[in-house]
Amino acid sequence: MPTEEEVRKAEAEYGADAIQELKFPENVRERFGMYIGSKDARGLHHLVYEIVDNAVDEALAGFCTHIEVTIHKDGSITVADNGRGIPTGINHQSGKTAVELVFTVLHAGGKFGNGGYKYSGGLHGVGASVVNALSESLDVTIKREGKVFHQTYSRGFATSDLTKTGTCPIEETGTTITFLPDSQIFETTEFNYGTLKTRLRETAFLTKGLKITLTDERTEPETQKVFHAEGGIREFVTYLNRGNEVLYPEVLYCEGEKDGVLVEVALQHNDSYNENCLGFVNNVITPEGGTHIEGFRRAITKIFNQYARDNKILKDNDEALAGEDIREGMTAIISIKVEEPQFEGQTKQKLGNSEARNAVESVVTEKLTYFLEQNPTVAKIICDKSILSQRARAAARKARDLTRRKTALDSTSLPGKLADCTDKDPKNCEIFLVEGDSAGGSAKSARSRATQAILPLRGKILNVEKAREDRIYDNKEIKAMITAFGTGIHDDFDITKLRYDKIIIMTDADVDGAHIDTLMLTFIYRFMPELIKTGHVYLAMPPLYKVEKNKKVWYAYDDEEQQRILNEIGLDNTVKIQRYKGLGEMDPDQLWETTMDPERRILKRVMIDDEDKSEVDLTFSILMGDKVEPRREFIEENAKFVQNLDI
Repeated sequence: MPTEEEVRKAEAEYGADAIQELKFPENVRERFGMYIGSKDARGLHHLVYEIVDNAVDEALAGFCTHIEVTIHKDGSITVADNGRGIPTGINHQSGKTAVELVFTVLHAGGKFGNGGYKYSGGLHGVGASVVNALSESLDVTIKREGKVFHQTYSRGFATSDLTKTGTCPIEETGTTITFLPDSQIFETTEFNYGTLKTRLRETAFLTKGLKITLTDERTEPETQKVFHAEGGIREFVTYLNRGNEVLYPEVLYCEGEKDGVLVEVALQHNDSYNENCLGFVNNVITPEGGTHIEGFRRAITKIFNQYARDNKILKDNDEALAGEDIREGMTAIISIKVEEPQFEGQTKQKLGNSEARNAVESVVTEKLTYFLEQNPTVAKIICDKSILSQRARAAARKARDLTRRKTALDSTSLPGKLADCTDKDPKNCEIFLVEGDSAGGSAKSARSRATQAILPLRGKILNVEKAREDRIYDNKEIKAMITAFGTGIHDDFDITKLRYDKIIIMTDADVDGAHIDTLMLTFIYRFMPELIKTGHVYLAMPPLYKVEKNKKVWYAYDDEEQQRILNEIGLDNTVKIQRYKGLGEMDPDQLWETTMDPERRILKRVMIDDEDKSEVDLTFSILMGDKVEPRREFIEENAKFVQNLDI
């Protein structure tokens, strides 16, 4: 308890003058998390999304057909559109030009009341001003009414007046914004081409006819990608399904308006067992869903149960189909346009508008019911798949209950092949998942017995993307991992019961090893994603070659690195090259030195960006085919959910 003197002192210090008001741009620079979420790569890319979303709002209003995004060599980025151009006149309420108002005042823009936009992803009107506040420099060029205007900004303030710099054809309009993120704010200021490519591809799919060009000037030659989808979200579904076999050729499409909400839904089933339903509001992805997703799911469940009953596919005494049964293997895009979207926070993770739920449910029910009546073959395919899912779910429930009983944390229930560590404090412990008994034997000999546990698994584990839950729960390798980790899965997941702080996937440095990495990551992502989100999952990077010359040893992790080493040391008859066919070929000292020693090993932490969930699901749909590319290309091109792989 504080003393009486301490209480009096605290009361004196907490007076009226202790209440502070942060004004722009300090409120943004000191509380950036409220506006962009974080100061890491995710927040950095959010700056680009804010500017691009403003240009997309012009496209939604019918005034923009092309957006160009360019990453420059100096780390800055340019977003240019051919919309109407930001107004350049004086705003009589503030006395500032409209341009300066947009870039220096929060909640200023044409997105409120009777402003310039009916549907807008930029609900809060803070995008341009926040980008200015968090940028070392920002330049804006505007073409409007046959004139060209230019102004510069830095860290929230205008550093020059808006000036007319030239003329242009009257029909040539648009806004070009170039900004350099502030290194005083962000942990990294390097833009990721793949991250931007994913977001811009989505945006093009969601805006029929809009062309988006992404250029990266940092590469030689420069990299450029053009996105343009006349078919809109139907093409989006086809794109997401391209790695799977679809169950029927046509993408089901629903479009309509109710209570001022424009609704577009496209869906198609494939032969997988996972749902991939993505929601968008005014072209902004909602990773946590919301009322529009609720309305879609409610409609789908009602429609197919009614159809199955009416057409005697389900008998009167049969159990109704659950929504998850109907959505098994479904890829769907739910895109709505609403005048005043109620997002949870500036980063727009979840929609809260109740009218969106009713609008989506109404439009989908009407359009899809009519489609099923006209296409009974497609309707029966979906119903039959749903019934199979229902039966498998019942079998999986029994298998899952059995798995639950076998995951007690006492040592007697741990997998027989697990070589556990002696330290019982999870913070000190790590588990290596290795392929095969020979690799397991080498790892057991190399490990530090106190803190490193080894769990050998049989080759390529079951592909959970292409197996139903009852088969998954019955798989020995998967049951071994569930039991060893200790957290349980799905609804039973409890991260406080995690037995190891690091779960390290350690496979061979070849194509098969990359495939096994992915199978294991896929299992963890589908059944216990929190382990990835909280940073407990790692990829070990064992070497592919050992190069020896004059008793000196180099390790190479791929063919390119081996060639670089040979170029440096010279290739002659004194050079010995050993290619490791597997970890089992490495003696314990080599395995410890290259892969298991905490001081020298290379570990890559696996993380998931919630904003890139669509790319995560797309990754699984691609990489779960039989073809797997070499490790480097495989990780760079197909495993976008593996972040920070600087190889």
